[in-house]
Amino acid sequence: MPRTARAIVADGCYHVLNRANHKARIFHERADYEQFLTIIERAQDRLTVPLLAVCLMPNHVHFVVRPAAAGDLADWMHWVFTTHVRWHHAKYSTTGRLWQGRYKAFAVQEDHHLLTLMRYVERNALRAGLVERAEDWEWGSLAWRSARHSSIELAESPVTLPSYWRHYVNEPQSAVELAEIRTCANRQRPFGGEDWVAKQVDELGLESSVTPVGRPRSRRVPIC
Repeated sequence: MPRTARAIVADGCYHVLNRANHKARIFHERADYEQFLTIIERAQDRLTVPLLAVCLMPNHVHFVVRPAAAGDLADWMHWVFTTHVRWHHAKYSTTGRLWQGRYKAFAVQEDHHLLTLMRYVERNALRAGLVERAEDWEWGSLAWRSARHSSIELAESPVTLPSYWRHYVNEPQSAVELAEIRTCANRQRPFGGEDWVAKQVDELGLESSVTPVGRPRSRRVPIC
C-alpha cells in the first residue's frame, strides 16, 4: 500500500501516535516517563504546540494536538523523538532504531468526534488494564486535569468538555468507536462525519487513506 500523505493544516486537530520498534517496552521505570515529560516541556519552550490530550503508555504514546502552523507538528515531533532516542541510548546503552520511525497522524473533526478521540486517548491505560480508574494513570492528561499543578500545560479544547468528563472517560467505548479510531490510525484517515471526511480527502490528497486495502479482484473472462 502506498504511504499516506501527511497533510497538516494550521489550527486543525490531529491524533498523533507512535510506537516503539517491534512494539517493545520503551518506558521501563518511573524515571523514563518523567524524562519524556521533561522532553515535552522543553519542546514546548522551543516551539509551542497546543496539547489537548496526552497518554504515555509502556510501548507507545498518544497526543491530540492543534498546531498553530502547518509545519509546527513535524518540527515538534522530530525534536521530541530525536531527543528522547539520544537520552534512551545514553541511559540503557542501546543502539539503532528505538521508535518505529514515522509517526502516524490523522485529522479529527471539531465536534463530538474530537471528544470521542480525546476520550479514547485518556482512557488508554484503563482499557489496557493498567489502572482501575483512568485518572489514576499519572502519565496521562486526565490525571493532569484534576491536579493543582502539572508539568504539562493543556490547551483549551475547541469543543467544550462536559462537566462529567472524568466519569465519561471511565465509561467503556463501543466496539464500533474503537474499530473506527483504530482504522483511522492505521490508514491515517480523517476521523469525522462522512461529508467532512470526503472534503478532507479531496482537498488534502488523502485518497490512499480511504481506498480499499489489497489487490483488486481479477475479473473472470467468460468462456465462449
